[in-house]
Amino acid sequence: MTLTWRKSSYSANHGGECVEVALMSPSPGVVPVRDSKDPSGPVLLFPSAAWGSFLSALRDGSLPVG
Repeated sequence: MTLTWRKSSYSANHGGECVEVALMSPSPGVVPVRDSKDPSGPVLLFPSAAWGSFLSALRDGSLPVG
């Protein structure tokens, strides 16, 4: 299965922190994430629930960024 990647809206446009998330996972309940600057590099796999919690924390400001 070839994955289709989407760059995070939180990624910088100047080539800095570039995170991509696969739109569809090859395994149910898993979210593949990679560094867009290294597309042939490692892919991190997060449980869907953990990824959802991470996104919620980003949205509500409870996760320090920067």
